[in-house]
Amino acid sequence: MANLKFENAIRKIPQATPPVWMMRQAGRYHKHYQALRAKHSFMELCKRPELAAEVALGPIEDFDFDVSILFSDLLFPLEVLGMGLEYKDTGPELGWSLEKGSLAKLAPVETAIRGLEFQAEAVSLTRKRLPSEKSLIGFVGGPWTLYVYAVEGGHSGSLVKSKSQPELYRAFAERLVPLLERNIRLQLDAGAEVVMIFDTAAGELAPADFRSLVARDLETLFAKFPGRIGYYSKGTQPAHFSGDWLARKELAGFGVDHRWNLAEVLRAPHLGFVQGNYDQALLHLEPRAFEASLREYLAPLAGLSAAERAGWVCGLGHGVLPKTPEENVRNFVRIVREVFR
Repeated sequence: MANLKFENAIRKIPQATPPVWMMRQAGRYHKHYQALRAKHSFMELCKRPELAAEVALGPIEDFDFDVSILFSDLLFPLEVLGMGLEYKDTGPELGWSLEKGSLAKLAPVETAIRGLEFQAEAVSLTRKRLPSEKSLIGFVGGPWTLYVYAVEGGHSGSLVKSKSQPELYRAFAERLVPLLERNIRLQLDAGAEVVMIFDTAAGELAPADFRSLVARDLETLFAKFPGRIGYYSKGTQPAHFSGDWLARKELAGFGVDHRWNLAEVLRAPHLGFVQGNYDQALLHLEPRAFEASLREYLAPLAGLSAAERAGWVCGLGHGVLPKTPEENVRNFVRIVREVFR
């Protein structure tokens, strides 16, 4: 059970129409989500599998995306490591911050992974309820992004504490990366076709620091699951990645934000899918201006041959923003399928 267009993208089989999905396609902009959120806490929506499945299915039913994604949150590995987690009006809040003296407080991986079993149930239930022609992906947070949250409580600002303690990152990664490996396996075994690693703070690192500090941990995860891992990083640039990253045989695919020239990325040697990358902020334009903007974005991609576009998964540069008009999301899917048919 899978979406043929998404499977073709993973295999780089040329096709006229790309599959479409958006990060945060199930979220605060969507009336279906809002109705559920009015009755349940965010934690309940994530941790009760029947609710997580219902949230994930909403945008499939309303917008006909080709791919559904596990409804969850990337911070749960920190919670099960013993750091505590609450969701307040101001955002997520951990019980304590990571520092050298608190490493001993982290739970063992064997204990921590049991706390993520709700994700397996959510994936399994979502797959059962999902139409057979739709694909399902899971996700985890990237090691650097989770480290930044653990140290800073977020990933805005200068990140001095995170960046100035590479030895703390390495020590934390020794516990975190094996947990992420188990987390990915859990989601794949439950029915996810691909698991995305979302590394939203990766672009805060200089390219040389990314390559020397973080890349090895990502490569470890890629190698454990050949062809089953996608990687998205926000704010990165080609200099962050060595020349063969897009062509790594272990990667199922690679997501790029709106700062990248997608036509150039598609022309570069790569295996698997390339996901992106319309600027999510432009979904807030009034409908006619939005349509003109989207068609302008699509024009150079339409100028590529189907073979040159092979692997493209159409989406955004990051997640759907909270006040995005539903009409524009619906029209995004319609226009993409109209231009590429």
